[in-house]
Amino acid sequence: MIDIIVFGLVGLGLLLAIFRLLIGPNTQDRVVSLDTINVIVIGVIALLARAFNNSLYLDIAIVYAILAFLETVVFARYLEGRKHGNS
Repeated sequence: MIDIIVFGLVGLGLLLAIFRLLIGPNTQDRVVSLDTINVIVIGVIALLARAFNNSLYLDIAIVYAILAFLETVVFARYLEGRKHGNS
């Protein structure tokens, strides 16, 4: 029962983050919402590891977290370069 409530609340958070991604007033808001979506997806993968009692999902979550971090760094560098006039 608790798993259903947790997955429902995580799904609600994911919908709100997608909403911010779509209507964000500026690019920085969209990047933050994309990072939030990545964190939520990592949490969902960890919850699936607990639900299925399979530790392989945790390895997948770690790899996804590394890639999500690199994605955030790339977007931040891109926005920083754009702010200073570099294309």
